[in-house]
Amino acid sequence: MFGSRSFVLVWVAALTAAALAGCKSSTHPDADDYDTPEAHGAALYDQYCDFCHGSQGEGYLADNANALSNQDFLSLASDEFLASSIRHGRPGTPMSAWGLEQGGPMSDGDIDHLVAFLRAWQTVDDLDVDGQVLDPAASPMRGLSYYNAFGCVGCHGAGGKGGEFITLENPWFLTQVSDGYLRTSILAGRANTAMDSYRDGDLDDLDDLQVDDIVALIRSWEREPDSDPIGPFEPDVSDACLNPDGPDPGFVLTDDRFIGVDAVAAALDQGAKLIVLDARAHGDFVEGHIAGAVSVPFFDLDQVIAELPKDVWIINYCGCPHAISGQAFDALRAAGFTKTAVLDEGYYIWVERGYPIATGD
Repeated sequence: MFGSRSFVLVWVAALTAAALAGCKSSTHPDADDYDTPEAHGAALYDQYCDFCHGSQGEGYLADNANALSNQDFLSLASDEFLASSIRHGRPGTPMSAWGLEQGGPMSDGDIDHLVAFLRAWQTVDDLDVDGQVLDPAASPMRGLSYYNAFGCVGCHGAGGKGGEFITLENPWFLTQVSDGYLRTSILAGRANTAMDSYRDGDLDDLDDLQVDDIVALIRSWEREPDSDPIGPFEPDVSDACLNPDGPDPGFVLTDDRFIGVDAVAAALDQGAKLIVLDARAHGDFVEGHIAGAVSVPFFDLDQVIAELPKDVWIINYCGCPHAISGQAFDALRAAGFTKTAVLDEGYYIWVERGYPIATGD
């Protein structure tokens, strides 16, 4: 362990111990089954994280998820930052909220153990950057010109979102990171990733004020996150079938697995009989989902799989774009379901193409 760390435990009074225990999947790793917090954290990581972040934290397996074992990252990320990121996720992105109070599967104890597992990857000392302050002359307007000119927009998107890599304007991210974290990330980059250093002797180096200008721009995107708890969630598929009197869509799958968003949207528009299963954590579903979909997180599918009909097409989707939905698909096929498919391009392409979505429960 490196540096002085403390855990921030966020408890929601309305969540009783019975409620917490009652909403866990039977496949959820239980702390009592493991000898150490790190071993329990490793099991949690294997269940909920490695399909995007990689078995060794190398990242970029799905949707360019962060390299969690990167030493430049771990030296900056406090335990509080890691725990809050797991608990609240990054709403509006493929990074789910895994905390129980946000409809996820992890208790605060689970999150502590997962953080302990992540911290075991660290081999360098912590960097103390939280006391750094911006130059009073820093200008978001100048920062915007540098953000565009030095290539930030190409990776992180206009306004800090919509790019190929991390969403910088996400409210939970910006409330968790200090100006020093942002400044150091720009200057040092992330070794062995697409995030270059802007202080390594190259012609595109930034001076201190230019870096502060960019940080001021990123900080200008900060807004209050929605911290209202969702609470425990249990899936219900009693009314999952859309258009129960409609025709069979007659889907033809690619690789006996995938169906495109255009084909599914057309089938729904024509009133076809099918089930759309959102395999993401429930907090993602509340944030936004395909209209008419039912929330069945991949880790909760075992609770309701026996209630699903085998003669109706079941379309599984997620946002990364099919790491999680692929797990739900595999579980259904293993249980004898043949009329099931993975939404190939995932939820965010569905949104980009303007197909119907809904929010809330």
